[in-house]
Amino acid sequence: MTMDQQWDVVSGVGITALAVAAARAVETSRPDALIEDPYALRFVEAARAPAKLPTTEAEAAASDGREYWSEAATYVAVRTRAFDDHFRRAAEVGVTQVVLLASGLDTRAFRLPWPEDAVVYEIDQPLVLDFKLRVLREHGATAGGAHRPVGADLREDWPAALEAAGFDRARPTAWLAEGLLPYLPPEAEERLFQEIHRLSAPGSRLAVEDFGNMSAALADNAADDSVRTLGVNVLDLIHTGQRPTPAARLTGLGWNVHDVPATRAATEYGRPLSPKFAERDGHYVFAHRS
Repeated sequence: MTMDQQWDVVSGVGITALAVAAARAVETSRPDALIEDPYALRFVEAARAPAKLPTTEAEAAASDGREYWSEAATYVAVRTRAFDDHFRRAAEVGVTQVVLLASGLDTRAFRLPWPEDAVVYEIDQPLVLDFKLRVLREHGATAGGAHRPVGADLREDWPAALEAAGFDRARPTAWLAEGLLPYLPPEAEERLFQEIHRLSAPGSRLAVEDFGNMSAALADNAADDSVRTLGVNVLDLIHTGQRPTPAARLTGLGWNVHDVPATRAATEYGRPLSPKFAERDGHYVFAHRS
């Protein structure tokens, strides 16, 4: 991997991971928070991003991007909780080998109550992982189970790096692809699902965020919002080529699929999405390999 293929947390795709951390921090500050992430605030403080990111509900409400942050924090809270529950369900049936794909500033290895035999692998760019682990160490974070970061690019031979870190393909795995797919070209996404299938023992589970109607997302001032709040045009980072839905891919590979609209999940958690986010028709796809 060359250095120009990497990114840090204040540029390119990295700044989007930092924005998600800010949204988790905003949610954590609420008295009725759906999730608790005490480390999200620390990432924002340590990164010193060129654009100021809020870390509390009050800061978000007082910012120029108050509407953006209100909507984004709600969506991120619902998504995070839905995928937290995916791992809780997996652990309840003994699936405790975990792989977080393009984990960014995800802190599940440190904030969820893992069983003693849990092993959590996190795959992402080395610069992002280095930043995250440094901040977590500085604030005394400890993983609930074994924690194995894997510095690799999902466009390259990440399965070899994962297995070199100790991944056991004979053991059922709980996978997560959260906030990932639009950043992959269609051919890289196809390879990703093929590799997940190849590496998954019977009993494995996968949760995927399906971004739904990208045309609606692109038409609702997403570019203006991202430039104003993050200092980067998110449209320059994503790929919009036609591709099968994650549910269709996984069904074709023989997985049992349960497709949950984000709007339904949000209502069930008591946090209805704004009309803007509802129009995007996002889904959370949960799949099981028999």
